[in-house]
Amino acid sequence: MPLFVEVALPVPMRQTFSYKVPESLTVIPKNGMRVKVPFGRQQLIGLVTGTSDTCDLAPHQIKPLIELLDEEPLLPDSLYKLTAWAARYYFCSLGQMMSQALPVALRKGAEVLAETSTFWRVTEAGREASLDSIKRAPAQRKVLELLQKSELSQEEVVNLDLSKSALKALQDRDWITKEERINKIDLSWREHLELGEEPLTLNPEQAIAVAVLTQQTGYHCTLLEGITGSGKTEVYLALLETVLKQGKQALVLVPEIGLTPQTISRFKSRFKVTVAVIHSGLTDNQRLAAWRQARTGEAAIIIGTRSALFTPMAFPGTIILDEEHDSSFKQQEGVGYHARDLAVMRGHLEKIPVLLGTATPSLESLQNALSGRYKHLELGQRAGNAEKVRQGIIDISNQPLKTGISHALINEMRIHLDAGNQVLLFLNRRGFAPALLCHECGHLHECDRCDAFFTVHQSLAEIRCHHCGNHYAIPKQCHSCGSTMLMGQGVGTEQLAAVLEKEFPKYPVVRIDRDTTSRKGALEGHLNAIHKGEYKILVGTQMLAKGHHFPDVTLVGLLDVDGALFSADFRAPERFGQLYTQVSGRAGRARKPGTVLMQTHQADNAILRELMHKGYGEFARGQLNERKQALLPPAWNMLLLRAEANQAIDADNFLSSVAQLLPQNEECEVIGPMPAPMDKKAGKYRRHLIFQTKSRQQLQQAFEIALPQIEALPLAKRCRWSIDRDPQDLL
Repeated sequence: MPLFVEVALPVPMRQTFSYKVPESLTVIPKNGMRVKVPFGRQQLIGLVTGTSDTCDLAPHQIKPLIELLDEEPLLPDSLYKLTAWAARYYFCSLGQMMSQALPVALRKGAEVLAETSTFWRVTEAGREASLDSIKRAPAQRKVLELLQKSELSQEEVVNLDLSKSALKALQDRDWITKEERINKIDLSWREHLELGEEPLTLNPEQAIAVAVLTQQTGYHCTLLEGITGSGKTEVYLALLETVLKQGKQALVLVPEIGLTPQTISRFKSRFKVTVAVIHSGLTDNQRLAAWRQARTGEAAIIIGTRSALFTPMAFPGTIILDEEHDSSFKQQEGVGYHARDLAVMRGHLEKIPVLLGTATPSLESLQNALSGRYKHLELGQRAGNAEKVRQGIIDISNQPLKTGISHALINEMRIHLDAGNQVLLFLNRRGFAPALLCHECGHLHECDRCDAFFTVHQSLAEIRCHHCGNHYAIPKQCHSCGSTMLMGQGVGTEQLAAVLEKEFPKYPVVRIDRDTTSRKGALEGHLNAIHKGEYKILVGTQMLAKGHHFPDVTLVGLLDVDGALFSADFRAPERFGQLYTQVSGRAGRARKPGTVLMQTHQADNAILRELMHKGYGEFARGQLNERKQALLPPAWNMLLLRAEANQAIDADNFLSSVAQLLPQNEECEVIGPMPAPMDKKAGKYRRHLIFQTKSRQQLQQAFEIALPQIEALPLAKRCRWSIDRDPQDLL
């Protein structure tokens, strides 16, 4: 009897595809197994979603499978259900969602479980060889020196970035050798958990939080709202100890790669267990190795960024999301899923507790906590003997500024630096200057593909568009009048760091932004140097604002507050409140009292005043009421349709047709089409259409009905369009 399978493929078409199972195949395909199939002129790898004895297609239309790649399903039932739920919720194809859930190496057909591992070790001749005999070959010397101390696995060789040619040269000399060993899965941590250090004594608030969390069984979602420096990580560690002692695994999600090194070192020093790490900075093979360790149960703790959410656990115990408010948890390209929302759903499916921790909860999580959907725990005390931060506003209206810094802030910096402390200056603009201005005619050099100005990067000797990547050498003459009197307008982190080096020659300056940390290991190197006290002045963008612990920073200065206060996005006040609170939290984290100063032209701004006098907690609750009155998320549910085209009229006409297909009444609202806040980007005109409903169910049902009609519109082929459910960024 013939057998047919339904296969989800990584293509945008919202359907599965039918294939015939060849009679030569002895294993019956099951849901979640990978198969290689013909698709048009190419071969694709997809996942089986169902089997059947019948098929509606004509016999000549149905093609056979090429190969079954697995003997058992790759995704456990809970993750299979999660991807199916997410595909429906985010209106994408099941194949697209499922391919998000697999490491790239598996999507390309790699083996699920490696039978053997490769190890490098030194031979007898290599042990006796003198390092001085190869001092002219530093790469070989480095390899031999490491291997004379201990053998290394292939993963360690890759992580240490050891030279392949050096390994081959030493192998040819017969000084080192490579051998394959059969893998054994080590689950000893489940029987006996070894601690690397004694836990700290918890304060009463932390102890209550830990007691509540450790008594939870089955699915619970808890919001841990703790002010910056209140010791949330210590609560996570105490919870992990209980979970690991039960022989269960923990998944810990952090918003950015920058936070993983310090989280890993903190967890590794507390628990002597295997910690698997998953983020986009690793190679495909490194991510696959970590995925395997998690799936077999060898890794007790899995730490990663957004994509680690889909990592299978053999013994699921708990999911922790640190800095849950962070917008990095929302994917912007491709499928726009939100890791926080899917983590809560995964906890529900796997019947395990989920903990969301932050000093500045997102309004979505806060509403769920206040309405009783989530349990709400609060930490209002700074851990240890850390004192409350002193806050102040520097009104810079009519004040002379030295490269964006007021005299008052410079004087305050001097006091803190002379006392032997560190100072952090926050400026959310990388580059040398945000614009290139002609001093004669006033012309500002604008990107020819976007509605944005070029940023000047002095160290690269180029002007660069931060929106489309367009870049040129810094022009010698004005494009408008031909004058040679060109100057940078405004201040970026590069210029600020250069000026501070001249102003404070005795105190070393470090700049941390995307430009200075793009090389592998650069961020870790900078952070280690800061902790050792090698740098006294820290200049950075929001990369520096998140979760880092700098015990010697006693002064934090925010330079360009005004730019963050005014935005076309309704989330701007919430974002600013979070950013201000997070940056302020870097000051005075140890025994030293901290000071936070904000430079602004808007000294009487209501948002600033409310944040300073009432703190983020009350400010956020006020914002929630405003959103309810304005019928904005999280009170209402939002879906954003983006369209871009070479001709603006095509995008406009398409979205106007879409608007006709959506319901409009007291509980459903359609806004637009309208130009995006940045009308033109990378040569394309951009338009937005917003669909809002009172309940989530209404949005789901109305859009599911409209979607096939939208896809069938002839205008849909004239522009690129995408769906963003629960958008975090309206730009």
